[in-house]
Amino acid sequence: QVQLVESGGGLVQAGGSLTLSCTVSGDIYIMNAMGWYRQAPGRERELAASISQFGVPEYADSVKGRFTISRNDLKTTVYLQMNSLKPEDTALYYCNARGHTTTMRSFDSWGQGTQVTVSS
Repeated sequence: QVQLVESGGGLVQAGGSLTLSCTVSGDIYIMNAMGWYRQAPGRERELAASISQFGVPEYADSVKGRFTISRNDLKTTVYLQMNSLKPEDTALYYCNARGHTTTMRSFDSWGQGTQVTVSS
């Protein structure tokens, strides 16, 4: 079983910054990808940023140039540095991790979500 615990959300004024963190633990043999998704009220969950097994980042067009995803070398923690925040960035942010366990079972696990609210 793989567990994800997020932290770092909060209330910030437009133009401000926040950094989200997500720690992953459990039976992990291969970490294929880690990412941050977000869901605003009344909208579907969408990808904000992800980072591949080889460290290649991918960003939604709406956050390019403002958000930066990174992870530690052990691939146990993934970060999302969010700068120049806008009210439209307000959402519940979820951490996601995909990979395989030591018994080669695939996993696609989610955190509980952390709220980011940007005031205008």
